[in-house]
Amino acid sequence: MTAILKNFIGGEWVDGSGVTRNINPSNTNDLVGEYAKADKAQTEKAIAAAKAAFPAWAQSTPQQRYDALNKVSLEILARKDELGRLLAREEGKTLPEGVGEVARAGQIFAFFAGEALRLIGEKGASVRPGLDVELTREPVGVIGMITPWNFPIAIPAWKIAPALCYGNSVVFKPAELVPGSAHALSEIITRSGIPAGVFNLLIGSGSVVGQTLLEHPDVAAISFTGSVQTGRKIAQACVLSNPMKKFQLEMGGKNPLVVLDDADLKTAVEVAINGSYFSTGQRCTASSRLIVTEGIHDRFVAAMAERMKGLSVDDALKAGVHIGPVVDQSQLDQDLRYIKIGQDEGAKLAFGGELLKRETPGHYLQPALFTEANNNMRIAREEIFGPVAAVIRAKNYDEALAISNDTEFGLASGICTSSLKYASHYKRNSESGMVMVNVPTAGVDYHVPFGGRKGSSYGAREQGSYAREFYTTVKTAYTYPG
Repeated sequence: MTAILKNFIGGEWVDGSGVTRNINPSNTNDLVGEYAKADKAQTEKAIAAAKAAFPAWAQSTPQQRYDALNKVSLEILARKDELGRLLAREEGKTLPEGVGEVARAGQIFAFFAGEALRLIGEKGASVRPGLDVELTREPVGVIGMITPWNFPIAIPAWKIAPALCYGNSVVFKPAELVPGSAHALSEIITRSGIPAGVFNLLIGSGSVVGQTLLEHPDVAAISFTGSVQTGRKIAQACVLSNPMKKFQLEMGGKNPLVVLDDADLKTAVEVAINGSYFSTGQRCTASSRLIVTEGIHDRFVAAMAERMKGLSVDDALKAGVHIGPVVDQSQLDQDLRYIKIGQDEGAKLAFGGELLKRETPGHYLQPALFTEANNNMRIAREEIFGPVAAVIRAKNYDEALAISNDTEFGLASGICTSSLKYASHYKRNSESGMVMVNVPTAGVDYHVPFGGRKGSSYGAREQGSYAREFYTTVKTAYTYPG
């Protein structure tokens, strides 16, 4: 019988009040593991432990924080193949993608180990004679972290690492759907030398664990990645809480990829295939709107369909597979609903969209490509979060740019062109937080800011040195030497 893996509270592994079962989407007969489910009382205990541990950790030296985060990084990177296999098994992205994500998590911890040594303040003259002015950064306090299922180790890493780097304590609630990677990461963190209570893991529901984090007065800030609907509720709860909480939201995307007549066709197709369908399209940065100008439209559509015929959809752990299964039955049902919606709206299903059978029972869906879509259709306005993309025809660059920006979201955008003029103009005028030229919209570096505009993001950017804006607060001190 498989042992139930426990939560981590106040430096100890503890049982829960229920069990979360982790099922392999490539083989629904395969139980990845069972995990203790935290309740309200345990959440409150974790918050109390984090609060008690915060003052000492906030005063720890940069060297202490560097040593701990560097140790986490080294173990993650040393075990990247093992952890990548676990990730692919529980989430469904292919094994190379899983290993790559784990490596990124290790790199994130290494980056923030270095940032612990680089946090400096400023000193200057006051406008009043005889006064000195100092600007310093201090940790915020107890940070509640709520992370999604689609990047089960990278997104936790890019929240936890900066929080610890800058001297905060953490209560971490991963997505119940993929607890394995979060639990493995947490085990590594517990061996890093970080004092008891500074880091806490709670596997449980949003309605219990998440809601308790939102309501508790000792939680100073919430960092959330997930749906727009949930993000809005979190924002409202943080504003209404007493005291008010700092909050950071990364939510949805309906990301455009513009393909101009002068684009290299092969490059444009590979960019679109990667951005739209890899990781089963389950990325908030996926390019689900392909806005193609008239001169290249028909050739692009034909080349896309031909390229899609060669994509292998199968068990995420098999060699040579391009696309794994959808993460679970609920998400698969949502994908299928949107495929029907697109057809009912008058878009043409030019390729795919069929359920697939493989050796093992799993949530396999053939990637879908719609043509003859327009930007008013639901499939062009609402985030599907699956391997579904819609081609929208544009007359020219100006119309393509207008369609690109006509969305409530603003996370990532891309353009394929050989024109420096259009590339430069698009980078300046695209209403998104991240812009890609001749590379997929999905795929970012760990040492630079991540985040969007409009309905995609709220608050300070994540990743890179800009993460300090959320995880620290600025203090201005005036001194009269006397």
